[in-house]
Amino acid sequence: MTPRNDKQDERARLSAAYRRFAADEARGRSPLYEELARGVAADSEILDFLLALPRPKRQPNLLFAAARSLLGTPDGWNRFRRGVTQRKDALHALMLMRSTQTNEPGRCAALLPVLARLPQPLALLEVGASAGLCLLPDRYGYDYGEGRLMSARRDVEPPIFPCAVNAATPIPEALPSIAWRAGLDLEPVDIADRNQVAWLETLVWPEQTDRLTRLRAALDIAATDKPRLVEGDLRRDLTRLANEMPRDATRVIFHTAVLTYVGPTERAEFARSVTSFCDVWIANEAPQVFPDIAARAGTPGPRGQFLLAANGQPLAWADPHGASLDWIA
Repeated sequence: MTPRNDKQDERARLSAAYRRFAADEARGRSPLYEELARGVAADSEILDFLLALPRPKRQPNLLFAAARSLLGTPDGWNRFRRGVTQRKDALHALMLMRSTQTNEPGRCAALLPVLARLPQPLALLEVGASAGLCLLPDRYGYDYGEGRLMSARRDVEPPIFPCAVNAATPIPEALPSIAWRAGLDLEPVDIADRNQVAWLETLVWPEQTDRLTRLRAALDIAATDKPRLVEGDLRRDLTRLANEMPRDATRVIFHTAVLTYVGPTERAEFARSVTSFCDVWIANEAPQVFPDIAARAGTPGPRGQFLLAANGQPLAWADPHGASLDWIA
């Protein structure tokens, strides 16, 4: 196959990825991102711009957030395309510098039904922790419709995360007791750095103003509680940090939308080894990340949903941002 054909095939795969993003992730959540993703999928010039970046830097969330950071939020495809083509070099540099460290604390609403039913207290270790907001599930409020929980601490007003659930979902009666917590990340986010916080806020999709308000409230709590964040790679540094977890607590390692960025071989090795240094492994990932776990879920879940699993056992289909939870276990 010639280099030209290779590039055409790569462009076709990237175009398909943007079409999938529009249909499976953005539809019903962000009309603007759905429009932009469909536009990118059909535009060879923008696709070639993306192909000049390393593969992990070509994803829609990174492109759209970087463009908004550099150019402002566009009113539609035409303005977006014009801005990208006029500021290619600056946008390329920004995308190389940034990453999609979406730290969505609302995901705690999906994790809570698992955490609350474990023997207490817990030791929490998050892989891909970003700013550590998901390490604070005991500091937030939750609204499951028929059940509502609030943190007893009110020194900082907590965000309340709404989560629509099905009848099978075990709604927690109490927040977990956490004896130890830490997060591992390649580049931990320093919430004292205004530029890093601004980037986290830009990663929130443009129409989701309530989500942005809750993110800011969670950042205020993290600024008070200062969860421990360790710079490191899950492939090399996880074992060392996991060995610090106290044995008199239920040791939990969890991650959300992280293992998709790790190669299949390393991902499989992680799944084989992680339970050797924790009691409970909670994965909240797209179903294709661990296809063997997804196969055990039986009927495929709704498009664009994550599969929540504990120790390889599928439990529920979860909205990527924690807005809904459909229990299957």
